[in-house]
Amino acid sequence: MKQSTILVVDDEPTIREVVRRYLERDGYKVNEAADGKTALAMLENELPDLMILDIMLPGIDGLTITSRLRDGDGSSTLVTEREVPIIILTARTGERDRIQGLELGADDYVTKPFSPQELVARVRAVLRRAHPSHTSERPLSFERLYIDPRTRETAVNGRSVALTAKEFDLLWFFASSPRQVFTRDQLLDQVWGFGFYGDPSTVTVHVRRLREKIEPDPTKPIFIQTVWGVGYKFEA
Repeated sequence: MKQSTILVVDDEPTIREVVRRYLERDGYKVNEAADGKTALAMLENELPDLMILDIMLPGIDGLTITSRLRDGDGSSTLVTEREVPIIILTARTGERDRIQGLELGADDYVTKPFSPQELVARVRAVLRRAHPSHTSERPLSFERLYIDPRTRETAVNGRSVALTAKEFDLLWFFASSPRQVFTRDQLLDQVWGFGFYGDPSTVTVHVRRLREKIEPDPTKPIFIQTVWGVGYKFEA
């Protein structure tokens, strides 16, 4: 079995050392970068299986790197042959940076100070979603939407749509239970899992991003509908 490679990007040597030790103990290969410029150079040379990325970095910050790997446009975009899952680290207590990171396409976040064991658990969970084992579940096909859990491909009106690992998991969960209403807490438990204690805004951000990618008009969603005062449901 291939050993997964994790790129840890943080300007604090102690944090990199602790994270490296715990990840290597769990069987991962770890590369390190102390700043954004170095991280981008490493990404251009070799893609890791997952990146742990601090938001507050000298020079090029973590949000800029996330944008270049995801939905950024123009000459600053880093073009890669596959999407690298991202777990962002933030020392800030406010939700603004967490929400911004998720909106840019990060798969998860951890707030400093954090438990190394919890970080490793999140790494395992994100990698499972990004590189799932073969499944016998059949694709789901709707009038305008096609979802294949085996290849993790999504298409709208026959055109492929690029989703992050978490976005795909959320969409598949919705589509597998059409018309059923889920609260944000239920979605956190079922999609994020492993005792995820994030705030409900995490779900809100991912639903917004999904709508922007699969809905003809995100302001008037057809598939993922809001049930006011409760949560969301998927309409086939």
